[in-house]
Amino acid sequence: MNSKTRPNVVLVLADDLGWGDLSCYGAHRIATPNIDSLAAEGVRLTDAHAASAVCTPSRYSLLTGRYSWRSPLKKGVLMGHGPALIEPFRGTLASVLKTAGYATAAIGKWHLGLGWKHFDGTTWDAFSGSDPLEYQLGDPLVKHRDMDWDSGVDIDYSKPFTGGPLELGFDQFFGIAGSLNMPPYAFLQQDRTVGVPRRKKRRFLPSQRPGFESDDWDEREVDLRFTAEAVHFIRRQDGKSPFFLYFAPSAPHRPQVPPAFLRGSSQAGPRGDSVVFVDWMVGELGNALGEAGLLDNTLFIFTSDNGAPTIFPDDGDTQVHRANGPWRGQKGDAWDGGHREPLIARWPGTINRGVVGNSPFGLIDLLPSIAALLDLELPATAAPDGVDRSAVLLGASADEEVPLVLHSMGGAFSILRGRWKAIFATGSGGGLSEPQGNNLSPDRPVGQLYDVVQDPSETTDLWKEHLDVVTDLYAALVEIAGTDSGFPLGVTFTESSPARGPSS
Repeated sequence: MNSKTRPNVVLVLADDLGWGDLSCYGAHRIATPNIDSLAAEGVRLTDAHAASAVCTPSRYSLLTGRYSWRSPLKKGVLMGHGPALIEPFRGTLASVLKTAGYATAAIGKWHLGLGWKHFDGTTWDAFSGSDPLEYQLGDPLVKHRDMDWDSGVDIDYSKPFTGGPLELGFDQFFGIAGSLNMPPYAFLQQDRTVGVPRRKKRRFLPSQRPGFESDDWDEREVDLRFTAEAVHFIRRQDGKSPFFLYFAPSAPHRPQVPPAFLRGSSQAGPRGDSVVFVDWMVGELGNALGEAGLLDNTLFIFTSDNGAPTIFPDDGDTQVHRANGPWRGQKGDAWDGGHREPLIARWPGTINRGVVGNSPFGLIDLLPSIAALLDLELPATAAPDGVDRSAVLLGASADEEVPLVLHSMGGAFSILRGRWKAIFATGSGGGLSEPQGNNLSPDRPVGQLYDVVQDPSETTDLWKEHLDVVTDLYAALVEIAGTDSGFPLGVTFTESSPARGPSS
């Protein structure tokens, strides 16, 4: 396969959209006809998992094929002014495709850190050890250097940032630094802000933090602008060489700001309307591809970065609309509701229509799987942890004993292999659900074990009954994680292990 015959690739990564948010995955109060159409014309996977249950590390693993805990970020997420987390030499999905002759664009939420220039001339470096990432984690009222640590008061927005998409394989970038609830409240284009955000934010929507905004900033326009930029990118393609579009809308992450023409479009409140908004965006991309005659020569993939949060009262009745489907937990959690994602792929002539695939698939495997589908050789710097699971993307059954290593917002490790899922933490593993529990340690060798075939909702903890399985899965995870992961080594599991607190 050469560059002239290779398909275009469009990857849509929604933000905080849960497994149960789409009508093709069983939602009754939200209609998503455009995404449903992709599923009907391709493959819909039911057992896909993000490598992490929260934004930054999930996106890191998807784009690099590398576990996020191998980076300096061992738990939590970056804020809007967090340092660049991906080294320029590291292979990414974009750099692999660019090397193969693809035009590449990232449009939407970045949330992988940037090298912002401070007024004192410094740039925070995630790898130097001089500015530890702990200041990026936790409550936004925490002070760093005697200031609100993520307000941006010490950032020189007139200077370009480093470490962003342009240094990681993307030809073009238009987006925002983090989420819609994080400063700076400004668009980013290529390697700088659009304008200089020096107006202190005064109007706050739910979950938004203090910071600065550009003069024309309006949260309600952000995803509409992203969509327009993505459509413009598609229309500019000449059809002579392929392109890769990484489209990462902010919806349905808080604050939910669906446009006026979609308000009330669901029966699940503003968040449900924001899911419909995501579906509308997918439809706009599909229409642009169709008008350009490119739709059937495009590998179109839709997924999400982590599970949906279900703790906010303005999100509606979470029992009537179960955003994470039947799975236990929510965003941030070690349970499946934190990391099990919708994943749909359409490529006419290669992927059969209407296939439902039930084999496990990790989003960390997208990079090597796409490379395999396109007959591309991966450089040594790309996808050190990803596995070619292209057969699953094509709808085939595959080896279910290939382990998936999962990570919670609180840094808890889990491993899913075959029928068994071991969570090396109590509670939600530091996720949004209570109790948050405690991570595994040598002096607290406790966790949770579930038979996900007999008990897919993770209701019956079999840890004590199957310490042999726990020991085996622990050894497998130690071999994968290595010594720099933060995963505790040298832990033994016996009947005399300390009693643990409640896990639910």
